[in-house]
Amino acid sequence: MLFPMLSKVQSFVLAGVDALPCEVEVDLIESGLPREQVVGLPDAAVKESLDRVRSAITNAGFAYPQGRVLINLAPADVRKEGPVYDLPMAVGLLMTAGVIPAERYRTKDGEDPSGVDPATCLIAGELALDGRLRPIKGAISMAALARVRGARAIILPETNAAEAAVVEGVEVYGARTLAEVIGLLNGLIPAEPHPPVDIASLIERASAAVDFAEIKGQEGVKRAMTIAAAGAHNLLMIGPAGTGKTMMAKALPGVLPPMSPDEALEVTRIYSAAGLLSSGGPGLVSTRPVRSPHHTASSAAIIGGGSSPKPGEVTLAHRGVLFLDEAPEFPRAVLDAMRQPLEDRVITIARSRTTLTFPASFMLVMAMNPTPKGATPTNDFSRREMDKYLGKLSGPLVDRVDIHVEAPAVPWKELSAERASGTSSAEIRERVERAREIQRGRQGDRLNGELSGKHLDELAPMTEPAKELLGQAITELRLSARAYDKLRRVSRTIADLEGEEAATPTHVAEAVQYRLLDRSS
Repeated sequence: MLFPMLSKVQSFVLAGVDALPCEVEVDLIESGLPREQVVGLPDAAVKESLDRVRSAITNAGFAYPQGRVLINLAPADVRKEGPVYDLPMAVGLLMTAGVIPAERYRTKDGEDPSGVDPATCLIAGELALDGRLRPIKGAISMAALARVRGARAIILPETNAAEAAVVEGVEVYGARTLAEVIGLLNGLIPAEPHPPVDIASLIERASAAVDFAEIKGQEGVKRAMTIAAAGAHNLLMIGPAGTGKTMMAKALPGVLPPMSPDEALEVTRIYSAAGLLSSGGPGLVSTRPVRSPHHTASSAAIIGGGSSPKPGEVTLAHRGVLFLDEAPEFPRAVLDAMRQPLEDRVITIARSRTTLTFPASFMLVMAMNPTPKGATPTNDFSRREMDKYLGKLSGPLVDRVDIHVEAPAVPWKELSAERASGTSSAEIRERVERAREIQRGRQGDRLNGELSGKHLDELAPMTEPAKELLGQAITELRLSARAYDKLRRVSRTIADLEGEEAATPTHVAEAVQYRLLDRSS
């Protein structure tokens, strides 16, 4: 019986957080000396795939095809990385050997009565030497690509099945071993796709790690965080060590509205591409992310990058919170690199071979001690020390932070109370959702923190006394045009929390109070 000497298997290339189509072509020539080669811009891990594939096929009980093997990963001008091509290479080789039919028998109606047709599905997976399948990155992006291209199904490691199943309209088949994949493609084992994931249910059950009710005192900071959450404003907390700044940052996602299904899928795709989804988990990031990188992190780790650009912390915090504890300890270059994503909500990384754009719509929350020692200044020397420490934050970055708030030391009586009596996350969330509902009715999906100066002129009306107070603050504090817009945005959010049509002097006065660093300069 003659078998095809050329086979084709569909897979994918992960470019940033998006999946691009990749066709794995396997050509076998039985004459001549045995030789194996992979072309199509493979990296070292892809070149090593042939050794893993040979052992996996042999240990699974099948004969490895003999002859000259050429494997092409198309398109040939896109770099291929990682072990994701192990499984499609193995399937392609077994198709040339006749172990897997290149074309399945179909009924007159075009239906495949048994198993999955390799011609109508995408395949990806890393192979262990004994034929087991190990998880891959970007499974959800692979499923999204299959849906866009009209592919019927995808085959991938079982540990990635739940993650890929969140994408509707694609049958997801998870396998534990190469032998299972062969049985599935040959119709020897039942073709039972992974059940769909109930995204809405997972989001509904999600909860934040910390409740504001657990934090004693700091009602002024909680008020500032309520405003920040209501309008998606960036926030800076200044206070001595041990005042609960980190706990409040972790509690912030609990007062933000739950993610929509589209947002959850967007965040899950990022974490899948970064390889940060837990194997065997629900397959969905259902809570808003909180990223808290250490101040020793490099610019590439925060912003993203590398020879083949990967998402950084600003992207991993998409739709959530990026918390920088002890912000002045971060390198100045790292902090200034965040200015662009804070304005544009995306980060663009250019390399000689490619340019990738990653989403980066996040709330920036920074915390810092007033001095390097962590204590509140008590004399002229320590005040000069504080000014020098605050000077580590550049003016343009501070301009992009809407709210500056002081987190003072909590009095002993509040600390020693058996129960915290302050505002809970549920109470704050109710206010935040009500304010955001007002914003959606007025300006659609854009929140106050995202409004440009032009939109503020149209959507953020002020009473005449409020305008006069704002002008006085701009003049006396010598604020920039960007800070002027920040004050208008925060005033608009405070008015929304109060249910007011126009911002009043009371709202403007509170917004000015949240320009702490401007007032101290």
